[in-house]
Amino acid sequence: MKKFMLGITAVFALASANAASAADLAARPYTKAPPMVAATVFDWSGFYIGANGGGGWARDCRNNVTTVTFLGCYDPSGAVAGGQVGYRWQSANWVFGLEGQGDWADIHGTTQNLGNAANSLSTKIDAFGLFTGQVGYAWNNVLFYAKGGAAVVDQRFDFIANATGSAVASAGYSTRWGGTVGAGLEFGFAGNWSVGVEYDHIFLGHHDVTFINTTTGLPLTATYNSGGDVDLATVRLNYRWGGPVVAKY
Repeated sequence: MKKFMLGITAVFALASANAASAADLAARPYTKAPPMVAATVFDWSGFYIGANGGGGWARDCRNNVTTVTFLGCYDPSGAVAGGQVGYRWQSANWVFGLEGQGDWADIHGTTQNLGNAANSLSTKIDAFGLFTGQVGYAWNNVLFYAKGGAAVVDQRFDFIANATGSAVASAGYSTRWGGTVGAGLEFGFAGNWSVGVEYDHIFLGHHDVTFINTTTGLPLTATYNSGGDVDLATVRLNYRWGGPVVAKY
């Protein structure tokens, strides 16, 4: 009996020691769940203004309509630079817009006149404007869009004397209207800024041109047909007024 009582006493002593050790342990700290992080969604809506620069190239084929003589084809090319202003609105991933663009240009070229060995053909474009609508699809801050509308081009045609390099007959600068289509890829960064690349094609085609003799001031007796389409490739930088980002949880 004495041994049994000693055993019971030992068990209680061990249990008391374990309970005291557990009481001495620090309470388990409470860890707060990390806050939800809001994903930023780029919004393309708003007015924007920007600048562009790049290059252009055209196609010009000239004919003497009166004598039915082919005079030659060539590809004028050169630099362009200007600006654009527009407005876009976004619905889900779709982006719609209107834009006006005006550029200075130095697109020019010459080729030998196949109908007259004494002179060459010359074309120069010194300005153009685009007035277009846009429809695009956005992946957050990346926008791909297509555009189309009207274009106006300031264009000049000349016959240049090979001996002197001066114009012997000129149609002068004339303003021509045509259609245009294009596409672009734009990336939004730093809130309201975006940078992109764009390609445009201007449909001008051929038309009859009256040339004036630069010495006499009288029109040439023959009627000529000249002109061709224009292609443009530009880099663009825009600043937009509108909500730059929208928090989305």
